[in-house]
Amino acid sequence: MTAITAAAAHQAGVTAATIRIWCRTGVVAAVKQAGRWIVDTASLAYRIKLPALLRRRPATIAFTADTMTAIGGNRWQRNGMDRVYLNDWADLAGLAISRYGTGNISSASWQGENISNSQAGKLLGSIDKVWFDAADGELHCRFGYATSRVATPQDVWDAVVTGVRAAIAAL
Repeated sequence: MTAITAAAAHQAGVTAATIRIWCRTGVVAAVKQAGRWIVDTASLAYRIKLPALLRRRPATIAFTADTMTAIGGNRWQRNGMDRVYLNDWADLAGLAISRYGTGNISSASWQGENISNSQAGKLLGSIDKVWFDAADGELHCRFGYATSRVATPQDVWDAVVTGVRAAIAAL
């Protein structure tokens, strides 16, 4: 089955000039007869569906004990509880810290922006623990008492969850 340029443009929802460009460049199968492009409808139908075929589907992110241990968590099972503790939550949240040999913070950055050492300490103190509970399949945290000017504890927690999702998607 074949279609003329105007009919093909109407079917594809593009202009006739676009159809002519597709014909010239070989995007769709077509032949030129008597100065008009005759377009193969099967080739045109495939070209119309192509963007939907090439669209990436978002990766499904499953919070499981295995994925949490794969991104660096430590599994803990006792008294019927099954948890995975994420001790490196600061790295997942985008808090990069370097320390002196004494353990004090020498430099820090929050999500790529340099911050003061005291604000980095307060960001570290805004969340005490981060864990995944296998019983309910959710991430949990225990907030600390420190509050930073750079980010609220809820902002830090949101960054942790985003970082965990990104780390699992990268597996």
